Amino acid sequence: MSSRHTITEPRTVSPSAAPARAPQRPTVRPAPTPAVQPVITAPDWPSRWHLLIPTSLRNTAANLGLWQNPAPLKPSDHLTQTLAVLERYGWCRSLDFSPTGRMCIRGAQTLLERTGHVTPQSRQRAVDYMQHTLNKVTDLPFYAWNDLPDRTFPQVKHLITTSATHARTHGE
Repeated sequence: MSSRHTITEPRTVSPSAAPARAPQRPTVRPAPTPAVQPVITAPDWPSRWHLLIPTSLRNTAANLGLWQNPAPLKPSDHLTQTLAVLERYGWCRSLDFSPTGRMCIRGAQTLLERTGHVTPQSRQRAVDYMQHTLNKVTDLPFYAWNDLPDRTFPQVKHLITTSATHARTHGE
């Protein structure tokens, strides 16, 4: 550097020429957005291969990375998916699976368990919630209540929806 550009004294600016500092505002964090709930739909009818392969073999193949099992649902979501299955394939009484493909509550739950959408433990918890809801009205098991001659699908839908809501309030 040349001597002409050497600064010996620090330069100062008059206070009026200094840029005004904006007052610091407290940082406002946006409210946390609730987690997006997946839309629970009825699964497609499983292929024949899926039905023929035993669950233990499917689970072994999934552990080896050769098969993709669906993620098991918690009881409240299982009940919601059970209702979606009944709405998609049709509801019936007296048979778990009718010749036309319709199902009762227990048949829809069995379909979801066999295809890996629910674990046996989560299914049992869902059944416990249904029984708890049903015990306010009758002492019948839910599958016997489903088979009564005067039972209608709106009543079944109400039982499953109320049970799912009850399970959600308990965090399941």
